Amino acid sequence: MVKRVIGLDIGGANIKAAHSEGATIERPLALWKNPKRLPDALADVARRLPASELLAVTMTGELCDCFPTQRAGVNAILDAVETGFGSLPMRVWQSEGRFVDTAAARTTPQLTGAANWLALAEFAGRFFAGQSGLVIDVGSTTTDIIPVCQGRPVPRGRTDKQRLLNRELVYTGARRTPLCALLGAEGAAEFFATMHDVHIILGNTPEDDLDCDTADGRPATRPFALARLARMVCADREKCTDAELHSLAEKLFRRQCGLLQEGCRQVAAGLREPGRLLLIAGSGEFLARAAIAAEPDLANRPLISLGEKFGPNISRAACAYAVMMLAREEANG
Repeated sequence: MVKRVIGLDIGGANIKAAHSEGATIERPLALWKNPKRLPDALADVARRLPASELLAVTMTGELCDCFPTQRAGVNAILDAVETGFGSLPMRVWQSEGRFVDTAAARTTPQLTGAANWLALAEFAGRFFAGQSGLVIDVGSTTTDIIPVCQGRPVPRGRTDKQRLLNRELVYTGARRTPLCALLGAEGAAEFFATMHDVHIILGNTPEDDLDCDTADGRPATRPFALARLARMVCADREKCTDAELHSLAEKLFRRQCGLLQEGCRQVAAGLREPGRLLLIAGSGEFLARAAIAAEPDLANRPLISLGEKFGPNISRAACAYAVMMLAREEANG
């Protein structure tokens, strides 16, 4: 019996890992800037986790623009995993809803890439008890809205391109979304600030003076977040009051919630039977809650939070945790 399994979710901005004994790791890595650092980063993750008998891998970082094609990205990431984790047996999750070995994963990169959302939906389906509804996973960069029918995921799209068209993938998240994507002609078309700044200003996300992964490289604190937000309207702190900037932050928050509400409405409308249950996960659970609360068709539905069920660390690494659980179940028959 395989008892100790590591689940690994390699994205473009973060590496997330979950161990069957309960440990989780979230390691920031701007893959598009530093692809050569991935093997060492993965080796560091491996050192920080308990010993394991099996590694389960899923990924979204293969489409970073440092790679010329998805195929090249998949191969580069798998190379890095093999370097970082050595000879540990590996299974790779694919968008057909099954695990394959690394050779098959390399020969079918279109199935290997961007499949982590399906691992989460397969795992989350067991909490639906045969009901229908939505799995809503809000990460730092994107949001997955996955339809579930009678406890099984029933996505209309399998690739990111298809899922964008169906609103099953909404390209907005709790941290990295640039504000110019939401302000449009009302603001500067520049990378001056992100939704992370908005959420700091509104108190949705705690300040962190050691975190300088921001638009201007200055700390993720409220004074600097206000300064970055002022730049978005071609001004500075001498030209904008706190009240004006707080009001702008609230407007942007409502617009972001609106994107999620629109996605949820469209995905729910495609279910073959009325969906009741909602399951939320990710670093942006607070954003999912706000969007649900403001949407009349969703507000009164039963809600399961992975953060409440398993703790915030597992919710943040939900796809890594899911792929770990699925691999352990497969290995043990």
